[in-house]
This record gives sequence, structure tokens and C-alpha cells, in this order.
Amino acid sequence: MKFFIDTANLNEIAEAQALGVLDGVTTNPSLMAKEGITGAENILAHYKKICDIVEGDVSAEVIATDFEGMVREGEQLASLHPQIVVKVPLIANGIKACKYFSDKGIKTNVTLVFSPGQALLAAKAGATYVSPFLGRLDDISTDGLHLIAEIRQIYDNYGFETQILSASIRHTMHVIDCAKIGSDVMTGPLSSIMGLLKHPLTDIGLAKFLEDFKKGN
Repeated sequence: MKFFIDTANLNEIAEAQALGVLDGVTTNPSLMAKEGITGAENILAHYKKICDIVEGDVSAEVIATDFEGMVREGEQLASLHPQIVVKVPLIANGIKACKYFSDKGIKTNVTLVFSPGQALLAAKAGATYVSPFLGRLDDISTDGLHLIAEIRQIYDNYGFETQILSASIRHTMHVIDCAKIGSDVMTGPLSSIMGLLKHPLTDIGLAKFLEDFKKGN
């Protein structure tokens, strides 16, 4: 399973990259605003900075909701760097734009997916990635992991190459559960990745090793 980090914070991205397990980055307008990055020029420049840090795909989201606007913004984003993946929302114009980009060899990430039917449409339009938001479903007392499992079954049934990018990851157990189900990618905060390191027996064992080493010296 690929590990993406869902942030626009350059320090967090660099820390995840230094860990040696980072495969890519996802962002959105809310994450950009959280870092105080506004204005089209500043946002485009920030995407370039992210691409300079990581080696994998970087999802960059269009703001337009009309087909022509999505195409215009998407082509501009794709021209920034070979690692850029154009991120479009799961609406009718988003599916049309996804098909347009796919036919031109531009990678796409169809986002804000909340149902198997939506994921099926994205795959048929040739999406590189589809982003079901499992955490947001959990927030409204709906089983987000069940959605991931349903999409996995549909894609396996028909051999779709679209990768399931489990988004809205809230914590480390979401990462583990997505890996069990067969999600191709997870994207979440740095804490969800770093949490995989933690186990009390590891800490106890290491402390014991170091204590015994000191006794012999």
C-alpha cells in the first residue's frame, strides 16, 4: 500500500519523506488555506515546492466546477511538474474532465467520493486515483471502511486499473484497516503514519536492551 500525506505543510512533508516511506502528497484548498497560502500564483508556487521535496505523485485540485474551467486549470496544473496529478470533484463535469485528461495522458484523482456508484463512474472515465472519504462517512455514523471494501470488489470484478486512494484518514487504525481491505493508497495526517511506529513493548524492550548494555560497560 502506498503512503500519501494529506497536507500542505512543507515541514511535515519533509519529515515524512525523510522517514523513507512516503509515496506522494494530497492537498486541497482547505489545507492550503490552513497554511496561509492564498492566491493563484502562491498556490501554484507552493505545488512546485512540494514536488521538489517528494518523489511521488502530488495531487493538485482544480477550483472550477464547469468543464471548460476544469480543463483550463487542470492543464495549467499538469504543466507545473511531471509529478502533478489533477484532482477533480465527483460531479458530472468532473467526470467529463477526468475523461478528457485521461485521454491526454494526464493523471487524475477524482475526489469527494462517497458511494460505490461514484467510484465506478470515476474508473470508467479512466481516473488514475479515486478518493473515497472514509473518515467523513464515519463522522456521520456510516461505515467508511465498508465503502472501501465495496469499491475494491467492483474494481477487482472488472479489472479496473484505477487506484483506491483512501482519504479522510483519521488515525492509525484506519491505515491498518485499509491495508487489510486492499486499498491501494492511504492519505492522512503525519500522525497517522507515525502512529504505526508506536508499541509499548517496543519501548520496554529497547529500554531493557539499553539498560543491560550499560551494566556490561
